[in-house]
Amino acid sequence: MFRELSSVYEAERALLEFCRPVTIEEEVDLDRSIGRVLSRDIISPIDLPSFDRAAMDGYAVRSAETVGGNPLSPAYLELGRQALPIRTGAPIPVGFDAVLMKEDSLMREDLVEAFAHVHPSRNVARAGEDVSIGSTVLSKGHRMRPADIALLGALGIIRFNVFRLPRVAIIPTGGELVPLDGASPLPGQAREVNGLMARLYVEMWGGEARLEGIVPDDPELIRSALEASAGCDLILLSGGTSIGDKDYAPGALDRLLYHGLLLTPGKPTAIGTFADRPVVCLPGYPVAALVALYLLVRPAVKRLAHLQGGTPTIKATLSRKIASRPGYTTFSRVSLDGGLAHPIMSTGAGILSSAAHADGFVLVPEDLEGLDAGGAVEVHLFE
Repeated sequence: MFRELSSVYEAERALLEFCRPVTIEEEVDLDRSIGRVLSRDIISPIDLPSFDRAAMDGYAVRSAETVGGNPLSPAYLELGRQALPIRTGAPIPVGFDAVLMKEDSLMREDLVEAFAHVHPSRNVARAGEDVSIGSTVLSKGHRMRPADIALLGALGIIRFNVFRLPRVAIIPTGGELVPLDGASPLPGQAREVNGLMARLYVEMWGGEARLEGIVPDDPELIRSALEASAGCDLILLSGGTSIGDKDYAPGALDRLLYHGLLLTPGKPTAIGTFADRPVVCLPGYPVAALVALYLLVRPAVKRLAHLQGGTPTIKATLSRKIASRPGYTTFSRVSLDGGLAHPIMSTGAGILSSAAHADGFVLVPEDLEGLDAGGAVEVHLFE
């Protein structure tokens, strides 16, 4: 039996206390900065644009010379002296202060008829209008997006400082596991997929994953694998987390904080530390591992990586009742169809297709005995 079952939220809070955001900095190239988090403010070295430029196609003019221009009584400007053809983005010629749009003009031989009175700076983008020199472009802690990268490129900033990605070691354990690129599994064996799933999620959530080779069910070998990974910021042990004869993962930790959660699926999950590094022991069943990844590993990686925000959610209406185990947080997979959430009936912790066919999950709190059909629910979307 598990010594004592604990709330998954209590376990999450304890885990996050050991997950200190990574403060080590490194330089990164602009074209490789997507998703990275700035470790310093970025200050603009130039004005953007660096010169006054036309915001419209038309004619560069002196605004005072267009006074009174209207469709019935245009102002007449001499082409080449009072009106200079100009295209969007071109510099405003010296001595001119506005742009007459092409739509508000008509050229007749060497004259331009101005059908509008343009005021000073009309249709002109001033130097520094987008970004002024010395201003803060992006602040420390900002996660880089494509538009941010384009802006820095326009400013000529091609290298800058970011926080190092949190390093997450993933150690699959189990004598029954075979590598994905190995021979077909024999009866009683299974392909090792939990480690791959964990690696992909860690990378999606802002970490740098290091997937180790399969470790047999041997406490000394598991501890050696932990020692080899002690330089990482977070360690994930996959498999061997329950209370069977060969479930050695929790006992290999220096400090076991929680073993056994009021969570279904995912009850055998454990968390603790090794060499002062936070460790999450993921259950061997793949759906149970997925649950632990979302509810524990995701917030841990996000915190290490200086990232905020929970899973993306939408509101939906349950098409069928969700049954739950009283006293446990239930992780129910659902598929979405318009505004309806359909619970997936294959709920076993080993039924991986139930996750692959799901669009997200609904969490049923410990104090409820299921959720009724027709009720409004919050669906956490799978990323």
